[in-house]
Amino acid sequence: MVLFPLFAVAAAADPAPLVTPSEINLWSLAFRSSGVVFIVLVLLISFSLSSWAVIIWKFFELRRAKHRSDDFLEVFWKAKRLDHLYSEAGEYGDSPVGQVFAAGYQEVEQVLKARSSKGGMEEAAVLTTTESTGVETVERALRRAANQEVGKLERLLTFLATTASATPFIGLFGTVWGIMNSFREIGARGSAGLAVVAPGISEALIATAVGLAAAIPAVIAYNHYQNRVKVIANDIENFTADFLNLVGRHFMRM
Repeated sequence: MVLFPLFAVAAAADPAPLVTPSEINLWSLAFRSSGVVFIVLVLLISFSLSSWAVIIWKFFELRRAKHRSDDFLEVFWKAKRLDHLYSEAGEYGDSPVGQVFAAGYQEVEQVLKARSSKGGMEEAAVLTTTESTGVETVERALRRAANQEVGKLERLLTFLATTASATPFIGLFGTVWGIMNSFREIGARGSAGLAVVAPGISEALIATAVGLAAAIPAVIAYNHYQNRVKVIANDIENFTADFLNLVGRHFMRM
């Protein structure tokens, strides 16, 4: 008779936990989310995996483009004949500066062929006009090739920007939906206990966390790669100016 009240007091002093460790496991909460929140999580995970694939691919692409452009510039300033350098331009197919040079040199050759087709007095009469027009034509070809190469370098960066700007709002939508589920459970059960609201609040917070996890690497990578593209674009612009100076000074000798 005396032991029973003691056991009762001990049981009241050490109550059983309301939530087991398996119930607070983040993975189980994510996979047991309601339909809309689960779709949001799948969408966010897809964005995250795709953005990481783009981040890794652009890292190697931009690093290779920078290294190969530096190699080409070193060879360019050591070259004695541009025609020999042009014949070796195929080795620098992954160099943006090398591709701009190839486009510019092709245009120079076309202008020189058009000039050589003129004869005698007619050539002398139009020499100044032809030279000016030829340099302008080469400049347009260089600008066009430069824009194409920069466009290639910026490819898929817009996806990173979209991921960085959209995924937090997608996660916020999942958060709002999870909280709405919690309020519906409160209304259905007539109770606001932790066991009632915890699942909805948990999946709501998971959606927020996954949205931020997808957005943060994307925005960091986007800003970093934009700066790297600007560095290569500056190299292309400087090379374009130097190449035009060479064409302007030695137009009759090329």
